[in-house]
Amino acid sequence: MTETGWRIVPLDEARLAQWATLRQQLWPHHGIAAHLQEGGELLTNAGLNAFLALDEQDQAVGFADAALRHDYVNGCESSPVVYLEGVYVQPASRRRGLARALIAQVAQWGCKLGCRELASDAAIDNLASQRMHERLGFAETERVVFFKKALG
Repeated sequence: MTETGWRIVPLDEARLAQWATLRQQLWPHHGIAAHLQEGGELLTNAGLNAFLALDEQDQAVGFADAALRHDYVNGCESSPVVYLEGVYVQPASRRRGLARALIAQVAQWGCKLGCRELASDAAIDNLASQRMHERLGFAETERVVFFKKALG
């Protein structure tokens, strides 16, 4: 427990429902069942990890998901890279250093796995996420627009 009353813990099966509920807030286009299924996969895959920020009542108020990536990661020069797949803190708990603490846990996990770089992304129109990344020491590496064309 920190002097602010919250703490960061790794995701475990007992907290899976709290984690899925937070993920639902960040990614509402996926159903809760899909989040729970991904959580089960995360808990059994050594290349994936998640951390929760718990408040004074031991309730999850934020999370960070991460993956160990061996494929090319835009803007990175090494491999493997620890990749911040998602970070979210409930609005009432923001501006207390929780995202910073969650990302620090992700970075520590990546260092233990031999990573030299931490990467992330944000939607091109998500200016709040882009500002958060900048405040937390990330440097923008590139902007990408994806295209598709139906065949047949």
